[in-house]
Amino acid sequence: MHDPEGSEYDRLFYPFLFEGGKASIEDVLAQVRHSTLEKCREVIALRRATLEQSGRQIVAAGQAMAQAFAKGATLLAFGNGGSTTDAQDLVAELINPPFPGWSSLPAIALTNDIAVVTAVGNDVGFDNVYARQVIAFGRPGDIAFGISTSGNSTNVIVAFEQAKKQGLLTVGLAGYDGGKTMRSSAVDFCILSPS
Repeated sequence: MHDPEGSEYDRLFYPFLFEGGKASIEDVLAQVRHSTLEKCREVIALRRATLEQSGRQIVAAGQAMAQAFAKGATLLAFGNGGSTTDAQDLVAELINPPFPGWSSLPAIALTNDIAVVTAVGNDVGFDNVYARQVIAFGRPGDIAFGISTSGNSTNVIVAFEQAKKQGLLTVGLAGYDGGKTMRSSAVDFCILSPS
């Protein structure tokens, strides 16, 4: 039921609607439609920019990953903050493909075991939370897939360095200018998504 005085949420996210003290449901819905359309435009523009900037890297990384999977590779995914959930979603899509007839691919999100993450973080340091798991799980020919919005996440870079030492294919997904991930010799492919 619509509250003509506006909920706390409405007042927080649409304050301009309450300059006169009340908002009509029509005004709120119009603003929601407008902001949804603007967000869709932003997403489309970002995807276009990513394809223009990193299209060749995406194809090359995809081909290298397909070859690795064909040889029995497991993908190890990791990231920080929101990138943690992106890594988990990538693994979910590989294990449970969204399209009928697609085969599951072996993948592990190194972000999932909070006991391991906190034990390594406490005992060895947060910079090593993924590298220690790469040591434990990574085999030559496997895939290390790290995600960092800034491209500068130290624990992601350290994991790439360890993965490279162990003979894993390394693929990074980074925002902005790619940061250290883009410049690291430990990263075979860096897909840049200018966010």
